[in-house]
Amino acid sequence: MIKKMLLFFILGCITYHAQSQVMSAKPQWVTIKSDNLKCWQCKERLDKYLIIENNANMQKGMIQWKINLLAGEIRVQYVPDRVSVDDIKTALNNAGFDADDEKAEPDAYKKLPPVCKRAEDGGGPQKSKPCHIPPVQ
Repeated sequence: MIKKMLLFFILGCITYHAQSQVMSAKPQWVTIKSDNLKCWQCKERLDKYLIIENNANMQKGMIQWKINLLAGEIRVQYVPDRVSVDDIKTALNNAGFDADDEKAEPDAYKKLPPVCKRAEDGGGPQKSKPCHIPPVQ
C-alpha cells in the first residue's frame, strides 16, 4: 500500500512538473539597436559571447537571435520568465557593444577590434571597404 502511494506521489510530481513547463511564458521578440554592430567580425564575436552567456547565466532564455549588420541591430527571441530585456542589453554591453541608449562596458569595448568600434572612434564600415560581408578565402 505504501509503495502504491509513493508511486502515485512520484507520478503526480512528474505530471505537475511537465505541466508547469508547458505553461511557461510565451517567447517574445525584442529589437535592440547597436551603433557598433556593423561588421562580420563584430557578428562572429557577439555570436560566440551570447552562446556562452546564454548557457552559463541566462538559463538558455534566449532562443535565437538575428543580427542585421546593415541596420546595426539585433533581434532576440527570448523566454520572459527566464531572461529580461535588461539582461539581454547587459549581455550586449558586457560583450563590448552598445544596446539602444546604454553604452558598452568600457573594458569590453577596448578589447573589440578597431572595425567594431563606434563610428566616432573610427570604427565601422570604411569608404569603399564594406565590412558586413566576410572576406572570401
